[in-house]
Amino acid sequence: MVNALVVEDSETIDSTIQNLRRQGYHVRGVGTGSEALKHLARADIVLLDIELPDMDGLEVCRAIRAAGDTPVIAFSRRDNELDRVLALQAGADDCVVKTCGSREVIARIGAVLRRVHPQTADAPQSISLRPLYIDGRSREVRLAGRLVEMTSKEFELLYALASTPERVVSRKELMAKVWEADRVASSRTIDTHVSSLRAKLGSSKWIVTVHGVGYKIGMATRHRAPI
Repeated sequence: MVNALVVEDSETIDSTIQNLRRQGYHVRGVGTGSEALKHLARADIVLLDIELPDMDGLEVCRAIRAAGDTPVIAFSRRDNELDRVLALQAGADDCVVKTCGSREVIARIGAVLRRVHPQTADAPQSISLRPLYIDGRSREVRLAGRLVEMTSKEFELLYALASTPERVVSRKELMAKVWEADRVASSRTIDTHVSSLRAKLGSSKWIVTVHGVGYKIGMATRHRAPI
């Protein structure tokens, strides 16, 4: 399930959240830029009103981009070129007029997510590393039957490692597979996501560091699940 963070200070936030939830998104709504930055770590995509009561929305967008690769769709109250240009220059992946219809918003979210997180055509659809199970279709991870919530990048990283359990995956290859279009990403970005994954999986042994090379999946032998 995709975690969407809606940052908006208006009466329309409730309808935006309801529309997204009907489409299967897990949604958190906040009304200020400072709240948005507090909840950013759990977001797979951010819908950001560039007019906020406590901070300049463009500054919030820059802060989100500086913090990592979370995609951002900015909302402008005015339909003019300058707002769109400023939002895109601040790091937004897309910018739309706030009055656009819900179907267009959903379509734009899907387009941004497909562009930022392209699916690998030849990757296995599901992987079992008992008791860890990774479902490529639903993008869910379960550990001993318990759903483990993670961001899109965390899932992509775990999936990339689990897809080739017999070998070490270099940092360069992980950057190409998981952060292909992100020029801001670095080795530090990989380390941070690995650390987060280890914490969520409850053990550092799930992801093994091979010094000077990269990472590999650990602890168990993979069994492909039926497709």
